[in-house]
Amino acid sequence: MPLNKPATNLALHYDRQIAYWLFFCAAVIFGMILLGGVTRLTNSGLSMVDWKPLMGVIPPMSEADWQHMFFKYQQFPEYQKVNMGMTLDEFKPIFMYEYLHRVLGRLIGVIFIVPFLFFYLTKRIRSGLTPKLVLMLLGGGFQGLLGWYMVKSGLVDKPDVSQYRLTAHLGAAVLIYSFIIWTAFSLVIAKSEQPVELSRFSFSLSGLIFLMILSGGLVAGTKAGYAYPTWPLMGDSFIPAGLYSMAPAWLAAFEDITTIQFNHRIFAYLIVALVIVFSFKALNANIQGHAKLGIFCLIGLLILQVSLGISTLIFHVPVPVAAAHQVGAVALLSASLFVSYCFANSLPPNAVQSNQPLEK
Repeated sequence: MPLNKPATNLALHYDRQIAYWLFFCAAVIFGMILLGGVTRLTNSGLSMVDWKPLMGVIPPMSEADWQHMFFKYQQFPEYQKVNMGMTLDEFKPIFMYEYLHRVLGRLIGVIFIVPFLFFYLTKRIRSGLTPKLVLMLLGGGFQGLLGWYMVKSGLVDKPDVSQYRLTAHLGAAVLIYSFIIWTAFSLVIAKSEQPVELSRFSFSLSGLIFLMILSGGLVAGTKAGYAYPTWPLMGDSFIPAGLYSMAPAWLAAFEDITTIQFNHRIFAYLIVALVIVFSFKALNANIQGHAKLGIFCLIGLLILQVSLGISTLIFHVPVPVAAAHQVGAVALLSASLFVSYCFANSLPPNAVQSNQPLEK
């Protein structure tokens, strides 16, 4: 039976609409990760000591409101043990960083739910896509709960959030972001003939970059980036003293700042080496179209990310550079996922190519 071309074109048009919406959602999540990094680096994350999903969107409107918020903050360990003597004017900026971070999280919910309902009710979502979109929505709700669970860990005795909860919060955000852009890729990127033997390598590379991001979460949560502000050595040696000195030794990978920073550096060296090898293989394997552009983006972002990482260390973790380093890792993962998608969804050799995305 011949295809109904107008109906097919309309379906592709709807796919593009949904893809652009998903890319926009991913861009806002990218901004959310950036703002979350700034909030952490400015020690603002514990300035809001309660969680009000609905009423929390209303900021302090009067001097009395500000005094009330400041009074509540003074009852918790961060003020009592770290910021004793802080003035109201000094409190306002850190409160606003955390406030904007939370409001942006709620805004993401709105810009996801409203278009989703529109696309669903107008029957523009292709078969099999709705469960993925619902999973994204549930993941966003879980991420909000996980964020508050993280903040609560710093409101008890020690005025620092748990590095485990911080890493889980960051990792969940990156997973949701990755799922969204991967789904969007499937709606707009046409298949092309690629060397499929590189598919497993590309996925392994994406997985390692994700693990490096989690390693960065441990660095952030323990403030391990301040420990050794030197490069390429840590202090006066490449392998610092006291590495894996905790008992049991494996616990050092999660709680010892020397070991955490060392592991993060080793992750970076490993990824640099693998990206070089992967890019060399890919560029010499006659890759086609978008995949080649993705490889060049991967190389460029890797160079930028390494430069930001070294600068973050040697300049003692300046907020703009460290925040750029955090989102640079997400950008690097995005490029890697793009390349992985191109290889994983390639056409068989000598297949007829199309400028339109194909159904799986």
